[in-house]
Amino acid sequence: MKKLSMEELDRISVGEFKQKEKSPIVLVLDNVRSLNNVGSAFRTADAFRIEKIFLCGITGTPPHRDIQKTALGATESVDWEYCLNTGLAVEKLKSSGYQLCALEQVENSTMLNEFSPEKGKKYALIFGNEVFGVEEEVLKACDRVLEIPQLGTKHSLNISVSLGIAVWDLMVKLEEF
Repeated sequence: MKKLSMEELDRISVGEFKQKEKSPIVLVLDNVRSLNNVGSAFRTADAFRIEKIFLCGITGTPPHRDIQKTALGATESVDWEYCLNTGLAVEKLKSSGYQLCALEQVENSTMLNEFSPEKGKKYALIFGNEVFGVEEEVLKACDRVLEIPQLGTKHSLNISVSLGIAVWDLMVKLEEF
């Protein structure tokens, strides 16, 4: 077994990324404080060729040194848009035919492992503030709320971890590989 070199990984260029068909998923960051979480969202979005990231409210935007440190250049490949509030972003996405799925712990949430996305539909995954979660008005606008099952003593996962788990899960279920 040998670790692959950068050349052997044969990754596409930023220009090629921009031209490729994207996954039917967008990400919405609802007042995310940590610039490292924002950078991680960009890096994950690049890895899975996500269509776009909506950065809402107090969520930081590129260019910023702390975002770049985690994104490792993914802010150049992944399209993004800033919205003053998350409600505007979800209205826009809903009117464009996206299924709105917040990741949050609420009454009657759907466990991620029990969620079956439909092929041919577009999904917006919404992630909330590190302390307060997804805004209540945004939750009410969602088609469903997904929850990642947990077995330990902590009540939540870091946004960047939740985002990676949720995107991977949808990509596998939608057979995007």
